[in-house]
Amino acid sequence: MKFMFKFFIMMYTFLGMELFAVETLAIVNQSDITRDDVNAFVIKNIPGANFDVLTKKQKDAVVHQMIDRKLFLEDAKKTDIQKSSKFIAELQKMKENLLLDFWMKEKVEEIAISDRASKIYYRDNHEKFSQPASVKVRHILLATQEEAQKIIIQLKKISPFELKKKFMQLAKNKSTGPSAVNGGELDWFIKEQMVPEFSEVAFGLKIGSITEEPVHTQFGYHVIFLEDKKEKGSIPFETVKEDIVKALRLSKFKTKLKKLSQKMKKTAKIIVK
Repeated sequence: MKFMFKFFIMMYTFLGMELFAVETLAIVNQSDITRDDVNAFVIKNIPGANFDVLTKKQKDAVVHQMIDRKLFLEDAKKTDIQKSSKFIAELQKMKENLLLDFWMKEKVEEIAISDRASKIYYRDNHEKFSQPASVKVRHILLATQEEAQKIIIQLKKISPFELKKKFMQLAKNKSTGPSAVNGGELDWFIKEQMVPEFSEVAFGLKIGSITEEPVHTQFGYHVIFLEDKKEKGSIPFETVKEDIVKALRLSKFKTKLKKLSQKMKKTAKIIVK
C-alpha cells in the first residue's frame, strides 16, 4: 500500500509539472523564447491580435523576429553601452517613471467607490450611457469581383455551424486587408464609422449570415459575415459599472493629488528660475 501511495504521488507530481510546463518555441544560446514571450510581443505590436490567430507563416516570422532580438541583445550586452552616462541617465528616468506609475496605480485602487455612488453617477449621466445600433463583422477583402464571388459560392456550401470557422480560414488565407491576421475580424462599429456601401449591407444582414453579393467600396470587394448586433438603447448599469468606478476613482484621485501637492509645497524647498 505504501509503495502504491508513493507511486501515485510521484505520478501526480509528474503530471502536474507537465500540465503547467511553459511551452518553449525556440532556444537561443541556452536562453528560452516561450509562447508567452511571443504572444506578448504580438499583442503589443499588432492591435487586436494574438499568437493563436496568426497563420503558420506569420507565427514562424514572429518567432524569428524574437530570435533576432535575442541575438541583438546579446551583442548589445557585450558593449560598454550600459556603463555610459547617457544610458544610466535614461535608465534612471525610466525607473522614476515606473515608480510613479506604480505609486499612482496603488493610490487609485485604494479609493473605495460604493454601489450607491456608481448608480447616482449612472443616473445623472444617463446620456453618456446610451448606445446607437452597432454591429460586429468579419470581412474578406479582395481585389476583384470575380474573386469575391468565388468565395461567396464556396461559403454557401458550408453548413451554418461551420460557416464562421471556414470564413475565418478564408480571411486569413485570402483577404488582402489588415484584419486578415484576425480572421477578418473588425471591432464593433456604428453606421457612421464605415463607408455607406459597407455599412448598409452589414446592418442589413442577419446574425450568422454572409453577403449574397460582393460589396464594392473604394478599398476593393468585400465578403461580409455578421457575427453579432446590438440594437439602439441604454447600456445596462452592470456593463458600465467598472468604467464608472474607474472614472470616480480618477476624479477623487485628482482631488487628492492636488491637496497632497499643496501640502508638500508648504514644507518643500522650491526654487523656480
